[in-house]
Amino acid sequence: MTGQNNYSISQNPDVRLLGKMLGDVIRAYGGEKLFRQTEYIRSTSVDRFRGIEGAGESDRGLGALNLDDTLNFVRGFMLFSLLANLAEDRQGLAHEEGATVEEAFARLKNEGISPDALLAMLSNSLIVPVLTAHPTEVRRKSIIDHKNRIAALMAMRDEGQSSTADGDDIDSAIYRQIALLWQTRPLRREKLFVTDEIENARAYMQEVFLTALPKLYMRWEKALGARPPGFVRLGTWIGGDRDGNPFVNAETLRYAVTRDGGTAIRHYLESIHKLGAEISISSGMSETPESVLALADKSGDLAPSRADEPYRRALSGIYARLAATHVALIGDSPPRPSALTGEPYAGPDELRADLVTVAAGLAKDGDGALSSGGALGRLIRAVEIFGFHLATLDLRQNSDVHERVIAELLRKAGVVDDYAALDEQARVDLLLEELSHNRPLAGAWTAYSEETAKELAIIRAAAKAQTDFGRQAITTYNISKTESVSDMLEVYVLLKQAGLYQIGEDGTPSATIMSVPLFETIADLQAAPATMKAFFALSPMRALAKARGHQEVMIGYSDSNKDGGYLTSTWELYEASSALAPVFAEAGVAMQLFHGRGGAVGRGGGSAFGAILAQPQGTVQGRIRITEQGEVIAAKYGTVDNAVTSLETMASATMLATLSSDPIDKADVVRFKAAMAELSARAFTHYRGLVYETEGFRPFFRQMTPIGEIATLKIGSRPSSRTASDAIEDLRAIPWVFSWAQARVMLPGWYGTGQALADFGDKGLLKAMAGEWSYFQTILANMEMVLAKSDMGIAAHYAGLVEDQALSQRLFGRITDGWHDARDSLLDATGQAHLLEAHPALNNSIRLRLPYIEPLNLLQIELMKRYRAGEADERIGEGIQLTINAIATALRNSG
Repeated sequence: MTGQNNYSISQNPDVRLLGKMLGDVIRAYGGEKLFRQTEYIRSTSVDRFRGIEGAGESDRGLGALNLDDTLNFVRGFMLFSLLANLAEDRQGLAHEEGATVEEAFARLKNEGISPDALLAMLSNSLIVPVLTAHPTEVRRKSIIDHKNRIAALMAMRDEGQSSTADGDDIDSAIYRQIALLWQTRPLRREKLFVTDEIENARAYMQEVFLTALPKLYMRWEKALGARPPGFVRLGTWIGGDRDGNPFVNAETLRYAVTRDGGTAIRHYLESIHKLGAEISISSGMSETPESVLALADKSGDLAPSRADEPYRRALSGIYARLAATHVALIGDSPPRPSALTGEPYAGPDELRADLVTVAAGLAKDGDGALSSGGALGRLIRAVEIFGFHLATLDLRQNSDVHERVIAELLRKAGVVDDYAALDEQARVDLLLEELSHNRPLAGAWTAYSEETAKELAIIRAAAKAQTDFGRQAITTYNISKTESVSDMLEVYVLLKQAGLYQIGEDGTPSATIMSVPLFETIADLQAAPATMKAFFALSPMRALAKARGHQEVMIGYSDSNKDGGYLTSTWELYEASSALAPVFAEAGVAMQLFHGRGGAVGRGGGSAFGAILAQPQGTVQGRIRITEQGEVIAAKYGTVDNAVTSLETMASATMLATLSSDPIDKADVVRFKAAMAELSARAFTHYRGLVYETEGFRPFFRQMTPIGEIATLKIGSRPSSRTASDAIEDLRAIPWVFSWAQARVMLPGWYGTGQALADFGDKGLLKAMAGEWSYFQTILANMEMVLAKSDMGIAAHYAGLVEDQALSQRLFGRITDGWHDARDSLLDATGQAHLLEAHPALNNSIRLRLPYIEPLNLLQIELMKRYRAGEADERIGEGIQLTINAIATALRNSG
């Protein structure tokens, strides 16, 4: 990061190039003084991490920074990490074997799986990344946009281009983008609204997914030698996730569905417009099928210039109908209105049929080259995948809310006075009775509480969304804090109020939205198999699931981790998945697991490829949905190329997890599982003992970490706690994990595991598990990454912020001992001499950032001291927020 020398410890030439340009920008726009201060701190910190004697023994130049200098310095280090991330994303840290669909095909073929068997599996498959608005993305979209422009310019540079299409020198254009980054405000001034979150996600859908997914399907078709079904689709929670967010309502749902739908339709219109300009076939030069002529004649396009161009006239008619659809569904004309009059399409299938007619006509002439692939093929695939809805929107609410709403509906309808007082069996009996007929509980003229009225409005908005944009617009309703069958039945009673659950004339139930339980605490995960067994024992519910073909169950990583710690959370998730499989098999219903993962290891983060392959044998079944949230969305789906890689990784892992045989002997599996059960029990005891059973831990945590300061960041519309309580139980998992990452402890990603591994007697068995069992390998790999990013030396400075230093030393001593146990036990099990020895690329990536993170941590601590002491200078608060932003950028998956 210097304008005259390259002192970077990175061997990545892109990092060196971008770092040099950033140094030049700082000198040009920040001044010589700031450049020299930054360079001195940078070089001193790098030397210290290289082990040069005497380096960094003082304050490393930080004490010379005034508040304005501090803000500028932090911005510089944040931007270096941003550019380093960009460089590594372009080149890839490591390629996971089998992570492309072609490699997965080859591996399955070697195992005797035929292409026909693979296609049969894919015909019943569903793979969905679900975008959520969980607030862990600290960067503004403007910052991400500049980064993506630099990535595009770097790609042009790779191709040997020296100038852009506009004639600008490539390197000069990159420099200008870095200069714009330097002068772009990194922090949001206003808190995000739900509509902002919807728009942020919609931008990714429009700019990335609409291009990436059709592009992938073209590749997969070539690799398979056949046209695969649309088994990878797109989902979102944003605008329908009300759990703990009072700002999500019927209006936000309508806004999300309409904005997303409009984006899809406008994309199709633009594609059809371009096809009309391209397909200039004359009837005098080629024989035109009757089906295409019929479309052309119905179009109303009588322009003399196109009289002999039936394909253009057919596309003009399709465009006119789709433009009319935009008016009908979105409420206004598209940016390029049609000059013709058309009847709106009843649904995307009608649009697809017309496009297929055009493609079939092109296929009948010549060698078919004009119909296979290309823009028309991608458009047809896009319509199949995205429909008129773009992304399927999930509903989510807490079961406590449902209980209160159902109680009020039953009371005002005169069914029962106190639903909450009923035991579980009485509730189930009552709810089943309500689900046995179509008579609604909600009266049109009955006055309800604000909460009940809001929930009813949401359900009615969902029904309207399905009517307008198709059933795929909303298909699932996730229930947080599911503890019993009645929690699932309550949702169906709510759906019934808007006609989304009905009883047919033959007495069979149907529902266009599925009630999905979310099991997220350790106790709920353990009870999940019994809950689902009881659910399927109800004949109407079993019939409903069988008619649909599958039933989804969501399992939560974040809250189970906060509840029981890293090892116990991962094991209980594994055990719950394993135990659910035979329950579904007995009911004759396919199981679809929805994995509620976050970016950080403490919230289920890590390699998606490894995580899917580590699922218990027989639990994936070709169907999987995974939440994508916060900084992970930009990292995995920030560009079309990144999205293609991420989506393909998810697809290939799902194929392998479904069809590939388990290489481990069954006797070893039994031994390994018994060992895991013992390890989990020990880890649970250690974790709960520290977090929930140690007096003083709550103030220790809140004073040691920047949890209070994180709450000031304007990165999401949702409150950081579910209630006003400061109890760990009521704190959301995201700030819990995020704050430990900022303090460089990363406690949710390892605490309890080290002590359990250290206490385990059979070290040889642990080594066997680490060498042979993909599940255990994934646990250790994720923990190893977290341990490598943590730093107990820096964390000790944060511990110094705790007012009761005797308490701090006692608790921090336990944490430090646990960290050493975790590191030493992991190295012993894996046979490594140091962390990440077997993963040199990842090791180099993390080591590159460490010299840039430590000064940020030290500045953050100093600013927190001043902030907490009551200093009123607003630059102190801004500085803290900037350091949070910069540290999160450097750590990458910290939330």
